[in-house]
Amino acid sequence: MGHQPGTLQAELTQASPIPAQPPLVPVGLPSELLLRRPDIRQAERRLAAATANIGVAKSDLFPKFFLTGAAGFQSVSASDWFTGDSKFWSVGPTMQWRIFDAGRIRGNIRVQNARQEEALAIYEKTVLMAFEEVENGLVLYAKEQMRRRFLQDAVTSSQKSLETANKLYANGLTDFLRVLDAERSLYQAQDALVQSDRTISANLISLYKSLGGGWELFEQPSALAQNGPSTK
Repeated sequence: MGHQPGTLQAELTQASPIPAQPPLVPVGLPSELLLRRPDIRQAERRLAAATANIGVAKSDLFPKFFLTGAAGFQSVSASDWFTGDSKFWSVGPTMQWRIFDAGRIRGNIRVQNARQEEALAIYEKTVLMAFEEVENGLVLYAKEQMRRRFLQDAVTSSQKSLETANKLYANGLTDFLRVLDAERSLYQAQDALVQSDRTISANLISLYKSLGGGWELFEQPSALAQNGPSTK
């Protein structure tokens, strides 16, 4: 972030509840989101550079033409050094053709082709790993969301059981041990629910990382389509 260590200490040490997470993640996320990942962008640029090097290597098979020139002052006497008669210039084309290095040039082309194939394999591997990370992130996030709903129902049920146990104890129909057992079940369910919230947040962060960021910007066009074009 470009800050000194400890800059955000005051902000990060403040106790706050776990932020609420979206209940659903759009399954139809566009694959173009992965292009924001630094590893994919690096692999794609390396592939582009390796492909361009093939063209550079092949260009050595053809002659190169140059148009060169020179201009300046020339005089045998210092008194008329910068006069009009002392000026000179020359322009002429030159050609360079490595005709006797054809074997070396073709060998370099094969080397560049091999490097391009290597860069392509690395790029494909990087993209496949990115898709795998995104798919794993979506599955884990969805499973934990489902588990959280079950835990929420368990908390609600435990609260009702505790209320029933308190009423029975108040009317002398049961002992206090049943109340304590109901409280213990409620606290365990609440603790499991909090742990699930933490896991959901961690899974969402992992999904953000695998996508190279969130997907909020890609939801705006659909919202604009529903609201209609602006008249401003």
